[in-house]
Amino acid sequence: MNDTAKPEKGALAKRLPLIAILIVAVIGFFTLREYLSFETLSDNREALIAFRDNNYLLTVLVFILIYVVIVAFSLPGATIATLTGGFLFATFPGALFNITAATIGATIIFLAAQWGLGDKLAAKMNSSDGAVKKIKDGIDENQWSMLFLIRLVPAVPFFVANLVPALVGVPLSRFVISTFIGIIPGAVVYTSVGAGLGEVFERGETPNFGIIFEPHILLPILGLCVLAALPIALKAIRGKKGL
Repeated sequence: MNDTAKPEKGALAKRLPLIAILIVAVIGFFTLREYLSFETLSDNREALIAFRDNNYLLTVLVFILIYVVIVAFSLPGATIATLTGGFLFATFPGALFNITAATIGATIIFLAAQWGLGDKLAAKMNSSDGAVKKIKDGIDENQWSMLFLIRLVPAVPFFVANLVPALVGVPLSRFVISTFIGIIPGAVVYTSVGAGLGEVFERGETPNFGIIFEPHILLPILGLCVLAALPIALKAIRGKKGL
């Protein structure tokens, strides 16, 4: 009885960080939506600017910490946080702060999922046969391309892009590098929108959150997606020729 209880307790302990993230995410979804909003940013913009002007380094550190928490616990408001980075710090270094914070937050989710589920699930997939093993092998053969692809495609939810790599055994260093580089295009776009919020506030308007889907923005990102998918397509073609 004791021998079986210890592994079960160990497995539960490993899953606690991921469980905590999921619980906080659910609570945050229902309680923080009104606070982490564009209206909140608009109402507090003067106070934020005054605090930044008097405490620039502290503002940077607090901003990055809040952004990390938002991403790590999948709280609502990641887009608003990105806009705030641009509003407070301009496109640069605002984009750098946004990308750094988002990467740290994503890595926390990745580690929690990998520690709680990833290693065990990856081992099962490696020892399995048939379709499951083929899927795992396909991901392993094209990890860099797949990781960049899920970051670049706007339709892939950020939480999903953080969780899936952990469940298929992607190495931490590869996840961090692909996340940092892969989110640059979208982060720069939304940070630049945030940098122009002063004029938006003066006109009493709201920012264009759908700007990333406009042709002059979307087409270059889709081009990057094609480049990321190209190695996968080439391997698939070579594989068919080999058959």
